[in-house]
Amino acid sequence: MSNFRNAHGSLISRILEGAGRASCAERRLAFDNAGLGEPMRTLIGKVAHHPYNVTDADIAAARASGHSEDQIFEMVIAAAIGQATRQYNAALATLDAATGKE
Repeated sequence: MSNFRNAHGSLISRILEGAGRASCAERRLAFDNAGLGEPMRTLIGKVAHHPYNVTDADIAAARASGHSEDQIFEMVIAAAIGQATRQYNAALATLDAATGKE
């Protein structure tokens, strides 16, 4: 299990701290799905909770707000990994609780 946790930690580090067009702070906000202004809040919220509802209009609104396509892409990836991380951590906590590990 530790190999998966190490790989997961490396992934998060790369997404949040690696080189990119979106700032590390923007990627962190997208990862946490918190603190973003409109229209990014709507886009990132959809990515995290209802990705099938993301539309071309959501992307166009993000571009119109001054974000480049690269920045939008990086923030969408950060949001998706952030949501997956929350689900992953919840699953691990449930598994630990079920097996009596802390």
